[in-house]
Amino acid sequence: MATKLNTARLRALQTDALENIESYMDPDTPKALEQFTAKIKAILLADPQMLESLPEYLPVALYGRVKFPPAAKPKWQQWLNTATAPVWDEFKTSVAFNNADLELVKAVRSYSEFALIEACAVLFMLDNAGKVQAVSRSSANNSQDDADDESDNDGYDYDSDDYGADDDSDEDGYDDQYDDIRFKGE
Repeated sequence: MATKLNTARLRALQTDALENIESYMDPDTPKALEQFTAKIKAILLADPQMLESLPEYLPVALYGRVKFPPAAKPKWQQWLNTATAPVWDEFKTSVAFNNADLELVKAVRSYSEFALIEACAVLFMLDNAGKVQAVSRSSANNSQDDADDESDNDGYDYDSDDYGADDDSDEDGYDDQYDDIRFKGE
């Protein structure tokens, strides 16, 4: 059975990743984004479990460094349209990673193959922002004004930063060291 993609989560990840990326795209400091992504890569390589609390870090770390072959773009569009995650054998032929990123990709894959697939879905959405219709509301909801309908049929709040994770601050061993990380513009 195919694994489903959570389109609301993908939208939230896309928005958060884009905000982080844009905050480091400063003409006065042209290397800021490159330096930031290098730091994120080092952090994720050392501790891929950080993706549980900061899942938008992976698309930011790989932004501009993942290519989607022309033959794979219709597949990605279909996967997003049907909210279906590709199986690994299809996925690995649908993306091209930069050689410098392979160590990070392998570390993330060993931690969570789905997190890597999800991050690449977000990167595809960022690359094709005007073309991707998969994350738009269903045709039934398209008749409503977007400003009036900020939630899907399940009541999900699109403006929420909750990625479907439970509040685990009361769990034994909870590490809140990343709770106060902020980026420019936040």
